[in-house]
Amino acid sequence: MELALNPIAFSFGPFHVRWYGIIIATGILLATFMAIREGQRRQIMSDDFIDLLLWGVPLGFIGARLYYVIFEWGYFSQHPSEIIAIWNGGIAVYGGLIAGAIVLLIFCFRRMLPPFLVLDIVAPGVMAAQVLGRWGNFMNQEVHGAQCTLAYLQNQHLPQFIIDQMYINGHYYKPTFLYESFFNLIGLVIILALRHRKHLFKQGEVFMFYVAWYAVVRFFVEGMRTDSLYAFGTIRVSQALSVVLLLADLALFVYRRVKVKPKWYLDGSGLKYPYER
Repeated sequence: MELALNPIAFSFGPFHVRWYGIIIATGILLATFMAIREGQRRQIMSDDFIDLLLWGVPLGFIGARLYYVIFEWGYFSQHPSEIIAIWNGGIAVYGGLIAGAIVLLIFCFRRMLPPFLVLDIVAPGVMAAQVLGRWGNFMNQEVHGAQCTLAYLQNQHLPQFIIDQMYINGHYYKPTFLYESFFNLIGLVIILALRHRKHLFKQGEVFMFYVAWYAVVRFFVEGMRTDSLYAFGTIRVSQALSVVLLLADLALFVYRRVKVKPKWYLDGSGLKYPYER
């Protein structure tokens, strides 16, 4: 068995740059690039996505941390000085997504942009960032499942470097980070393959497809993880939230198709491009 991969990419004296941070930053840049490119096709200026990035990323990280702190309040209430110690780990994807969505809606209101269309444009990039981001967890040897045997991993025909990285403190663990990344990649490919087909997606439905897909994937993967956040001691928070989001997503889809009858996604914003503020 080989040694585990070093989570530190390089160092400047006492300062260490971790692969986790590099991978997350790469995912953010990829998401921004994808949004800008698709936004130009849908009559949304690239400057809007840059400005949204500058607001959404820091507030998204704050939301991800607050979400984690809230559901681990029993610990943080006794150690309040560690609430801001994000460098020690402890952020939640769902918290970041919720905060990011709120920022986006406020941003669209202030910029007079169609929010469902902007959500459609941003969603595939966010999904791509999530696919990459789980590999940051891989480098940190976290977000794994229960103990398993070497034979279990080998029977899944995994590359040797993944098997080696799943050997943690004398035991092998199920690579749940990989399951989530892989199935989200499938969802991303489906979105990219279908979103430009005529008369398929109404505005808002690319985003809704993303929410539904991620909710289902996260529900099943969360059930395998060993680091879940719990409510009332027995309910996995991310599983419960996945169910709520899926049901709300389906209800919104039906309501908008029947009552609102929005424009097709390919119709774009209808704004004159470039447009004046």
